[in-house]
Amino acid sequence: MNRFQEHVEFVRRHSPYYRELYREVPSGCPEISRYPIVNQQTFWQANEDFGRGVLTADYKSGIVFKSGGTSGNPKYSFFTAREWDSFTAVSGWGFTHNGVKEGDRIANLFYAGELYASFIYVTDLVKSSDVGITFPISGQTPVETSVAMMKKLGINVLAGVPTTFMKIISYLQQHPELRPEIELILFGGEPFYEDQLRSIASTFPRARVHSILYASVDGGELGFFDAKSCENGEHRCFDQSTIMEIVEEDTLEVITEQNRPGKLLVTNLERRLMPLIRYPVGDVAMWTEPAGSPNRRFKLMGRSQEGARIGPATLYVQDVVAVIEHFHDQVSLLNFQLIITHHDKKDQALIRIVPETMPENKGELGEQMLAYLYQERSMLRDLVEQGLIHPLELQWCRPDELESNPRTGKTRRVLDRRLDG
Repeated sequence: MNRFQEHVEFVRRHSPYYRELYREVPSGCPEISRYPIVNQQTFWQANEDFGRGVLTADYKSGIVFKSGGTSGNPKYSFFTAREWDSFTAVSGWGFTHNGVKEGDRIANLFYAGELYASFIYVTDLVKSSDVGITFPISGQTPVETSVAMMKKLGINVLAGVPTTFMKIISYLQQHPELRPEIELILFGGEPFYEDQLRSIASTFPRARVHSILYASVDGGELGFFDAKSCENGEHRCFDQSTIMEIVEEDTLEVITEQNRPGKLLVTNLERRLMPLIRYPVGDVAMWTEPAGSPNRRFKLMGRSQEGARIGPATLYVQDVVAVIEHFHDQVSLLNFQLIITHHDKKDQALIRIVPETMPENKGELGEQMLAYLYQERSMLRDLVEQGLIHPLELQWCRPDELESNPRTGKTRRVLDRRLDG
C-alpha cells in the first residue's frame, strides 16, 4: 500500500465527511483520480461546530487559525502541534531555495492577530530554515516606525503583502533620506502588478522581487519559489508532503500536459487531523514542465472569477489592470480598488486608483482611462447607453484611503456595497 492509499484509508475510517464522500469508491483504490473532488461549500459546512464533521479525532491540543469566511460563518483550520511543525519545517526547506542567504536581515511585515496565520507562519518557517535573521516587526506597525526600525537594524530583506510595501514606498517618496538598502522583497497573500513593480524598482533599485512561498492556512504548503529555475508567478511542488493536480474546470479531467490552464487541487499527506484530499485551492494554474519532473513546476494564472457583476456584465480586476498598464507612461500605479454600489435602481462601479505621484491632469487622464475601458469592454458602454447601469467613475486616492482587511493587511480588491445599509 503506497503512502496515498494508507493516508486515504485512515481518513475515510475516521472522518465522517470523507467517509460519506468516498462511499462509492472501493476500499484500497490506489488511483487518486477515482476519488471525488472536495466541494468547498459542503466541506466547510461539515467543519462547523469545531470541525466535528471533518476532523478524524477529538481536538484536544494544537493551534487554530481562521482561514476566511464571513464574520458570522468563519472558516477555522485545525492543526496538531506535530502538523504545524511539519508544515513550517517543509516550508522552511522551500524557503531556502528562494535566494535568501545566511546573514540576511529579514523584516517580517505580515499581519498578526485575530487568528490570522501568516505572521506566525513566516516567523516559524524562517526559524526552521536556519537561514537569515528574522525581525518580527508586523504589518500593523505604523509605517514611519517600521521604516525607522529597518534603517536602524540594517534590514535588507522585506517579507509581507504588496499593500504594505506600497505604503512604505509612498512614505519614502516623502522621506527619501530614510530609505533602507533593500536587496530582496518577498511577497505573499496577493499579486503584484507591473506598475507596482516599477515603483519598487525606482525606490529600491537593487531589490529582487518574488514570492516568499505559495501557501494557505487551509491548503497548507502549495509551492516554493526556486530562484534558480522559476519566473515570477511560478512555483515548484512539495513532492515530500503533497500531491498537486490541475483539472479542467468544467469536466474535471486531470491535466498532465504543459501550458493548459485548469483548477488547482492539493492533497496534503501530512494533515491527518483535518484532512485535505483533492481540495480546490481556489487558483487557476498550468504546468510549465513535463510530467514526471521532480517537484514539478507550475504557473499561477490568478483567481477564478476575480471581479464583480455590474448589472448583467462583469468587470474583472484584470480589466482595470489592463487600463492602468495601457497608461503606464503617464501614471504609475501603487494600488487600486473596485467599489460596487446600487442607487436609483441601477448598479455603479467606482474605480479608486492610488498613483505614485498625483498627475497634474488627473481629471483629463481619468476620462481618457474610462474611455479606454469602455473601448475594451464595449458591453459596459452599451449598458450605460441603454440606461441599465450608471456610468463608471474613477477616483484618485491616497494609499490610506483604500480599505484593507484589518486582520491581514491585504487590500480589499473588490468591495460590493450594494447590500450596505
